[in-house]
Amino acid sequence: MRRARGFSLLEVIAAILLLAVAFAALLQVAGASLHLADRSGQISKADMWAQAKLDALGVTDRLVAGESDGDFSKDYRWHLRITPWQDDDPPQGSPLTLYRVDLDVRWGSPRRPQVIHYTTLRAVDESVASAGSTK
Repeated sequence: MRRARGFSLLEVIAAILLLAVAFAALLQVAGASLHLADRSGQISKADMWAQAKLDALGVTDRLVAGESDGDFSKDYRWHLRITPWQDDDPPQGSPLTLYRVDLDVRWGSPRRPQVIHYTTLRAVDESVASAGSTK
């Protein structure tokens, strides 16, 4: 008596089902990877815009206490708050004044915006700043 060669219908169905489950899991992982790559790109852009804004403070933009807003592009917006740094024991005779700089970069939908917050201190030489403003 010869035995039949090949796979039974049940084995073929089980193999197809296993492939379908593996393919669905692979698609989900690929989709999550694309989402994370897109988010990483958005964060990199926000970081680039923030670094450019912070670099301009005190060079092309005056460092003055207060708040201001603006747009980097149609998708990225910023909010800047500059406040004098309160030092409990300031050095005597120093012409430097410290300012706390808070910068928020926002993007995404208005209902659910993405936000990155940056905080830094900047020193301003008041003797140079006041001499430059009298010219």
